[in-house]
Amino acid sequence: MAADIDPFESSPVEPKIVAVSLFPVGRLHNFLAGDLELKRGDRVLVEGDEGSCLGTVEIEPHEPALTLDLAALKPVLRMAAARDLRLEEDLLGREHHAERLCVARIRERDLPMKLVRVEYAWDSRKATFYFTAESRVDFRDLVRDLATTLRVRVEMKQIGSRDESKVTGGIGACGRELCCSTWLRDFEAVTVKMARDQGLALHPSRLAGMCGKLKCCLRYEYASYVELKRALPNIGKRVESVAGSGKVVRQNILKQTVLIQREDDGGVVEATLEQLVDARNSGG
Repeated sequence: MAADIDPFESSPVEPKIVAVSLFPVGRLHNFLAGDLELKRGDRVLVEGDEGSCLGTVEIEPHEPALTLDLAALKPVLRMAAARDLRLEEDLLGREHHAERLCVARIRERDLPMKLVRVEYAWDSRKATFYFTAESRVDFRDLVRDLATTLRVRVEMKQIGSRDESKVTGGIGACGRELCCSTWLRDFEAVTVKMARDQGLALHPSRLAGMCGKLKCCLRYEYASYVELKRALPNIGKRVESVAGSGKVVRQNILKQTVLIQREDDGGVVEATLEQLVDARNSGG
């Protein structure tokens, strides 16, 4: 007689993923957690796009979204050991040396480029040099020089001004450290419309961050401004209020009031939403 089989015992264990940052304030990468018991802040060795590297657990193991392709994810190799941390320190020293060398070689050749960061591969066989430039730069001679001196394979990658600010850091106009270098992991699109909808003065010096692009913080409260603005009558619309009838000349979005230029005497008065008279209810 065949033994009864519990279908729940044979069901496969749902795989879990873990989010890991490979660089401070870098974007998060998903890896398969396997059987490892990982906590936020743990250092782990993972398989990156160009070989093994150290990372930091930012989001503890959790069930993946149904739309996530698990077959495309690589597993966490293991927890970082003391030898891995020593190797990381050694690589940091090599990166600082390579950075000083590259800056000197750029100055010698008077190349129109600015070095931002140097990154060594975990096996020390390759060094990637990140730089900014206004236009195309012929750095072939520089690459040969660096490869011969450092005895590694050299790759040059041009990055944008926002990425440069993220790496170098600094203090923003608000007096706090830059969002991009402290906690902001991904750059989202920021438009002048966002500043206009928030009632900000469209002056480049007021809207631009240290990178020269529109400030990332213009996006933070944009959705709230859009929602609050929906309740206010548009500028130029004729309204009736307890203080008189006229056209809206300005919106105070956060206060939820409007400035009305009265028709009878041209005076400007401020009215709250409660002080406005709905034309539909008054038969207007």
